Amino acid sequence: MCGICCVVTLCSQRAIPDFLSEDTLHRLRRRGPDSSQQLIKTVSDLSYKCLFSGHVLHLRGLVTPQPLEDANNNVFLWNGEVFSGVHVGDLDNDTQVMFHHLTLCRSKEDILSLFSSLQGPWSFIYYQASRHSLWFGRDYFGRRSLLWQFSPEADSAFCLTSVSGYSEPGNQWQEVPTSGIFKIDLKACAATKSLSLTLFPWKYWYTEKAAEETFINVLDQVSKDLPSHVHLVMNESKLCLRAPVIPLNTAISEASGECPGTNSSNIIHVVSVETLQGFLAEEHKKKLVCQFIDVLNEAVKRRVLCVFRDQDQETREVPSMSHKKAHVAVLFSGGIDSMVIAALADKHVPLEEPIDLLNVAFMMKEQAKQKGTTKRHPNHEVQLDLLCPQETCQDLHAKSGAHLSCFDVPDRITGRAGLKELEAINPSRTWNFVEINVTLEELTKMRKQHINHLIYPLDTVLDDSIGCAVWFASRGEGFISSQGELKPYKSPAKVLI
Repeated sequence: MCGICCVVTLCSQRAIPDFLSEDTLHRLRRRGPDSSQQLIKTVSDLSYKCLFSGHVLHLRGLVTPQPLEDANNNVFLWNGEVFSGVHVGDLDNDTQVMFHHLTLCRSKEDILSLFSSLQGPWSFIYYQASRHSLWFGRDYFGRRSLLWQFSPEADSAFCLTSVSGYSEPGNQWQEVPTSGIFKIDLKACAATKSLSLTLFPWKYWYTEKAAEETFINVLDQVSKDLPSHVHLVMNESKLCLRAPVIPLNTAISEASGECPGTNSSNIIHVVSVETLQGFLAEEHKKKLVCQFIDVLNEAVKRRVLCVFRDQDQETREVPSMSHKKAHVAVLFSGGIDSMVIAALADKHVPLEEPIDLLNVAFMMKEQAKQKGTTKRHPNHEVQLDLLCPQETCQDLHAKSGAHLSCFDVPDRITGRAGLKELEAINPSRTWNFVEINVTLEELTKMRKQHINHLIYPLDTVLDDSIGCAVWFASRGEGFISSQGELKPYKSPAKVLI
């Protein structure tokens, strides 16, 4: 993902660097290896100042440095991907397309309609110069990071960033709520020397009374985590974004989804193939399954094709497999979910491209290894008491192959089995099974240097476990088997699914 940041101060005499640490800037730059730049907007007559900082990870179209600015002084920062709702051509950059559509908006309704139509993960910051308005927010599911922080003084500063360093106690960074998108009237705030946020919430179509209750609940929920000097109000016109999902049906029958011949009191019962075939014999259920596969297939297709590919890779008729680079990688455990996604990706990724299968193993202690690797332990990979002594991966690979069994965790075993199935499905594809082996020493080091900061302000055991696994997988540094030997490999893929 890209790194985006905005700092607003309502006192133009205050220096912006006072509110944005070098540590945060460093972490933002790591999010955007392809372009980094900053822009400062000073509106002296209204006594407010804004810094916009953009750091780009290039995926589509031409590399587009951020922040973007047009002739009318509007500024745009975008961390997202548009898969549908707004047309983005094969050679277009979605940041430019989104900025173009925003500059055509003539009202709040137009802006809300634009973001309601989007399909894909996103967070954004948009400065509308003519109205002195700052818009920002995240998609309905919060799939792109955006944090906010408020200075203790009412007339001081407000910060937005996709990643941050740690903050002083009592002035913590918080995730921007996914309750809707927000607008700040900078002209009004500069005049009163106080910060006021206007919320435009997500809403699915229902009665006016239910809508009013939703507005009140959302306001209460968001307001409780804000400092007392920051005011949150609902927009006067009660305008809303259109929610992309239907509200949960809480009246569904408990028995409606049961497989025939199964006992609902024993939900961990292993269902036979024959039972599943009987389940699918009913035409309605079979239709639902096919619809699900079609939707998932289309989602994977859009994900793997919406990435910039070198022209020479597309035009060579007789490609050399060994010189091709992977554009797509799968976070691969060999479980049913990653197997299905890999098989669907295989249908759409050009045949001459390898697909990287990223398989992470956190080294086990000798005692855990002896208990057997067939029994799964939830989250056991990142629990420190199950890890081997501190040794580097290089040292381990220089030793006997037997010692590598420290990395034979359940996901490694199922991953290898899954690789064989994929090779049988499409033997013409180059499947790079990337063994990512993580020692306690490296886990401790990387957690302290990078991972803790990336998952901050979240800090539960589950956040840490998932964060560690995803970070090492997405880094893509491991080993692949070549002619019977494990050789170092770093995945070049920018699309991870």
